[in-house]
Amino acid sequence: MSFISRRKPLDSLATVEDSRRLKKSLAWPHLVALGIGAIIGTGIYTLTGIGAERAGPSVVLAFAACGVLCLCASLAYAEMATMLPAAGSAYTYTYSVLGEGLAWFVGWSLVLEYAVTCSAVAVGWSGYMNGLLAGFRIHLPALLISGPSNGGIVNLPAILITLVVTALLARGTKESATVNIVLVAIKMVALAIFVLLTITALSPERFEPFMPYGFVSHSDEGGHVRGVMAAAAIVFFAFFGFDAVSTSAEEVKNPKRDLTIGIIGSMVICTLIYMVVAACAVGAWPYQEFSGSGEPLAFILRSLGHPVAAVLIGVAAIIALPSVILVMMFGQTRVFFVMSRDGLLPRKLSQLSGNHTPVFVTLLTGGFVAFIAGFFKLDEIAELSNAGTLTAFIAVSLCVMVLRVTHPEKERVFRCPWVWLVAPAAVAGCLYFMASLPVATVLRFFAWNLFGIVIYLAYGRRRSLLKTLDP
Repeated sequence: MSFISRRKPLDSLATVEDSRRLKKSLAWPHLVALGIGAIIGTGIYTLTGIGAERAGPSVVLAFAACGVLCLCASLAYAEMATMLPAAGSAYTYTYSVLGEGLAWFVGWSLVLEYAVTCSAVAVGWSGYMNGLLAGFRIHLPALLISGPSNGGIVNLPAILITLVVTALLARGTKESATVNIVLVAIKMVALAIFVLLTITALSPERFEPFMPYGFVSHSDEGGHVRGVMAAAAIVFFAFFGFDAVSTSAEEVKNPKRDLTIGIIGSMVICTLIYMVVAACAVGAWPYQEFSGSGEPLAFILRSLGHPVAAVLIGVAAIIALPSVILVMMFGQTRVFFVMSRDGLLPRKLSQLSGNHTPVFVTLLTGGFVAFIAGFFKLDEIAELSNAGTLTAFIAVSLCVMVLRVTHPEKERVFRCPWVWLVAPAAVAGCLYFMASLPVATVLRFFAWNLFGIVIYLAYGRRRSLLKTLDP
């Protein structure tokens, strides 16, 4: 059998040795909080401004477009997660349905979603921290608050928060999930305050013209990417998270029920929150003024004469944004963990500590995330993350359709409704979003995966536990 067509059995978790099996410790409240914790973060606190710059008031429409696409993908994820309740998310599903070669491609792309997303959020957190400190007339050296591409040396605050979250994850899954619930509550309260203070300042005139740059992504005379889909391609980053819930499947007490609640519930809740917050931001203050701010929500509140609330928003972001880093880094460690357990990465990465936590891979992932956060720009990181996520969404949607044909008899606790409409729509939407990304981002994405293929051919293909199935 070719290494391209090697497939794990659908019940592969049953063959995993006990020493490398993750402990079941999560319930549905943990999962909903994990989803919201990952989704509500840098996307709404910082990318609202970047999206408004690209689309104007129709950034609200960009959030809606992202929500529709992610809802289609979340339905596919829910079916796959309840059928294959093992760690690894899209990588595991692809390995069992489409084969090892494509699974590696998806798993390597997930590094862009999870690890690189953590870095982007850390950069966003650093912006809010610097803004808050500046409000108290505390100014960190410019060279230590931004990477080389922004004229600095290193983004030290971004590195420090990454290392703090890494230490928390190393303590254990349940402990991290419990802390995450508290952080989620804080940022939900902060967003509610923002909506209450801006809704009275809404002006219909600020929504006109609603779509100043058109719908399709394009470059203007100054070389800037504009349009609703251009904004959607960047704010799509804001919707990461619900798929991170599926990486925890192996650690869920009742996966058949709780995974569906966690994945779909968090997706629907967050889409509604995003649209309301974006509408309040655009309607309360001219988007041309807050689009360039690294902390647009706080900027709007200060401009409206609510300096105390602006400080509270900044404090909430500083306290709560690490929940996004926590969840996404959690997802990345589980993907690396399973790839190692399958033999595609060094087996040491799937060793568990005394509390059944993959400490070694957690520390390694934290170091990688800290490096990216310290030296790269937010917009470049976010766009590259989007390419990795779109790849995973396409893979999961394809897996659902393939299994409906090859294993129609297999039990499905949750069935994706209208699968032959929803799944193809998810694939088509992801391809369109991918085409809306800047060419440079797409080239970086393929360069990253070319590098990954070299690693797979040199190491993973030979060390795979399924190699013994080859003739």
